[in-house]
Amino acid sequence: MRSETPSRGLSIAILMPMKIIGSLTSPYVRKVRVVFSEKKVEAPFEIENVWAADTKISKNSPLGKVPCLVLDDGEAIYDSRVIVEYADTLSPVGKLIPAGSRERATVKTWEALADGVLDAGILARLEASWRPSDQQSPAWIERQMGKVNVALGQMSTQLGENPWCYGNQMTLADIAVGCALGYLLFRFPDVQWQSQYPNLDHLYQKLMQRPSFIETAPPAA
Repeated sequence: MRSETPSRGLSIAILMPMKIIGSLTSPYVRKVRVVFSEKKVEAPFEIENVWAADTKISKNSPLGKVPCLVLDDGEAIYDSRVIVEYADTLSPVGKLIPAGSRERATVKTWEALADGVLDAGILARLEASWRPSDQQSPAWIERQMGKVNVALGQMSTQLGENPWCYGNQMTLADIAVGCALGYLLFRFPDVQWQSQYPNLDHLYQKLMQRPSFIETAPPAA
């Protein structure tokens, strides 16, 4: 945060290091943490439970969601798609989003597809775990998981036999897909995407050899 301390008529700005606010289990937070790791940009990680009664997340994120990036001057940036795009500008190391408009749109579309898997999966999980059993809608859960299955098929088709989702090196597209696949393994182990889509599993196993993914893996249930 920035504070102003008068000294001989002058104001001295005290800047605090930017930080990432999030949880250890959120796949959106994981995406942000992986990007910062790959970009070699330091940002302390502050754990916040947005479901807790005493959560203070609304002080920085009015929607009450994580991840949230608090900059050194106190300004907050959210959500994950905005944060990772900003992070890619902070260091020339490992450019993750192409500069060209068409190429950029392709990578960001991959990200939107992967985030869509997360959106649907989380809605299905909340329906099954937060609502009383007599109030749950199996049709709603089936609809959301249907979106997940269609998206996985699209990912597999688009990836084909290519080593990466786009181009000849890792981009944000791969990071987003890796985080989505990791979330499915974490929360939906019964979804057999690894045997159904071996090319996605090959990409995932390759990503899981990277320190950025190893260090951000969600804790064992």
